[in-house]
Amino acid sequence: MHARLVRSSTRIASCCVLLAACGTHSSGSGAFNPNGATAPASQANTPAADQKAPNALPTQQVDKAVLDRYREYQRIYKQAYETNDPSTLNGIVIDPLLASITKDLNTLAAQKEVWRFTNALNPRIQGRSKDGMDVYVIDCVATIAAYRYSTTTGKRLGGGPGRARAALTVLRYSNGTWMVSDAKRGKEC
Repeated sequence: MHARLVRSSTRIASCCVLLAACGTHSSGSGAFNPNGATAPASQANTPAADQKAPNALPTQQVDKAVLDRYREYQRIYKQAYETNDPSTLNGIVIDPLLASITKDLNTLAAQKEVWRFTNALNPRIQGRSKDGMDVYVIDCVATIAAYRYSTTTGKRLGGGPGRARAALTVLRYSNGTWMVSDAKRGKEC
């Protein structure tokens, strides 16, 4: 037997009160200011601080941001091939690489096929351009397995165990963020 302890109208009213309380303006620093004044925004919260040119930041901070962005690119790249949807790449990949991947995904969509694969990554910073706006990431991308599937029947069409190949990826600082602009595969590693 199911007993309703709270009436639905009371529950709805409670939710509205909680949402209104959560939606009120608070200070940017998270400080408690009972007088109603908000604390001044800290430098870390302003967009200008987040969009500093990479050559103005410490090397370790740039390297961490680039490697995080590279891993995010690999995750989104995998998702794009699982769905044949190049629009997911727009926030992280720029031309000329974006045009190449989009063309490949459109070809797969026309053939009614998708790829599912699992990669193991081990990225490192290889170097950077003199102005610091391009960072080169090397990786031995180990494809554990890669399979091609039909989008109409769901059947596996091919693929199998993968192999490890060297990869060079260029990340360019553009519009306040790191974007993947080029990627090349090399020999087995």
